[in-house]
Amino acid sequence: MVRDIFEIRGQDAAGRLGTLSVPRAGRTVETPALLPVVNPHLQTVSPRRLADEFGAEILITNSYILHGSDDLREEVRERGLHDLLDFPGAIMTDSGSFQLAEYGEIDVTSEEILAFQREIGSDIGTPVDIPTPPDVDRERAEEELRTTQERLERAEGFDAGEMLLSAPIQGSTQPDLRTEAARHAYGTDLDVFPVGAVVPLMNAYRFDDVVEVVAGAKRGLGADAPVHLFGAGHPMLFALAVACGCDLFDSAAYALYARDDRYLTVRGTRHVEELEEFPCACPVCSEHTPRSLRERSNRDRERLLAEHNLHVSFAEIRRIKAAIRSGSLLELVETRARAHPTMLDGYRALLEHAEWLEASDPASKDAFFYVSGESARRPEVRRHHARLSRLSLPDRLLLVAEEVPTRTEGVDEVWGLHPPLGPVPPDLAETYPCNAELPTRLDASAYEAAAEGVVALAAAHPETEMRVVHDGWPASARSRLPERVECVRAEPTDSSATGAERGQ
Repeated sequence: MVRDIFEIRGQDAAGRLGTLSVPRAGRTVETPALLPVVNPHLQTVSPRRLADEFGAEILITNSYILHGSDDLREEVRERGLHDLLDFPGAIMTDSGSFQLAEYGEIDVTSEEILAFQREIGSDIGTPVDIPTPPDVDRERAEEELRTTQERLERAEGFDAGEMLLSAPIQGSTQPDLRTEAARHAYGTDLDVFPVGAVVPLMNAYRFDDVVEVVAGAKRGLGADAPVHLFGAGHPMLFALAVACGCDLFDSAAYALYARDDRYLTVRGTRHVEELEEFPCACPVCSEHTPRSLRERSNRDRERLLAEHNLHVSFAEIRRIKAAIRSGSLLELVETRARAHPTMLDGYRALLEHAEWLEASDPASKDAFFYVSGESARRPEVRRHHARLSRLSLPDRLLLVAEEVPTRTEGVDEVWGLHPPLGPVPPDLAETYPCNAELPTRLDASAYEAAAEGVVALAAAHPETEMRVVHDGWPASARSRLPERVECVRAEPTDSSATGAERGQ
């Protein structure tokens, strides 16, 4: 089955720049995209302003709330969803699954809510799935997944017209069930693939588990599947989630946090009472101080905070798009990972899937910036090590650390030895990623990764005699080298005694 609604136009790691065609709205949405959540009863920022002032191309609202509202149900049927909300872009609707997760039951069937979504003019509808929470026993996760899959199969037979349909992916915190669920969902003719029931993980700051859940789902989906991470509303998480391969995010955080006097940043959330200055240049922060904001009425303060929170969230989406275009998405993720220890857990969990990331990561970019020990585990390093087996080697090879003067008698070729990549032939020294930009004070991880490169080269060419001349590598790196590879330290000079020693 070929899905022609989603086109990928650029990639970095597993992150994608794409376009999602939404035929019923007559719109094409650029991804990654943020879908502000709009409560039809309580609009902190009007949908028209979301489009005109913040650049929202798509939003999400809850069809179950509209269906259950005596005030709005008939009005939205008569006027249509776009007119009711006064929004010119695409509108996605949720089905009541969130209420099902919160309250245990809802008074509408999946078929009834799909018919209501089609009737009111939703552009992307959603069936009622079973949002299995984290950490449940496998028997429950499997049973509820079967129910979700049955509902997706019935949704597949639903006459949606031009309305796209979502196929939520469940499976609790069982990555293999997420893969199974994704493979089943992708096998239907449904259109958009939300990864569901992850809000409890995000609320508990279990970002490594979020990565495992998403990675499990991505393994069951084709490259042409647009992936929606349900409930991922904090901008701190966006870059990591995009690097995992998510394309769409819905956020009620901008309004919920504002209601609680909380101020979003890409490094976390601050209470307005804690602030003496605003670390932001958005229109709200440029025109107000924390003190003047605290002096406003509750309603005005809530609106202004929501506007700030939206500015921060949309700016982060734009920043991520720019990073994908420049090939620097993982550098951005590494920066964001320093915002909280559990964000670092999430990034490290992502790097455990380097083989999967490497499959979609571009082979050539502008530059490789080594900015932390995690950089040594990036997919570019793994790819370089794998490619060493393809190179032709002489009988005797000398591997020399940069700026180390050495005698070359008795060898056939001299290659560079560049942490974190390891062996680098002279012809590749100025190509990506061998031209990596490194700090002078390298950590041990960089040298250990370089040693793994020597191991890979030696394993692929057992007939070649190899010798390593290093500039003070730590013992943890030297101990990884094969016994048959001679390893000596160069005589220290002003330039060569600056690397590993200063990094230890």
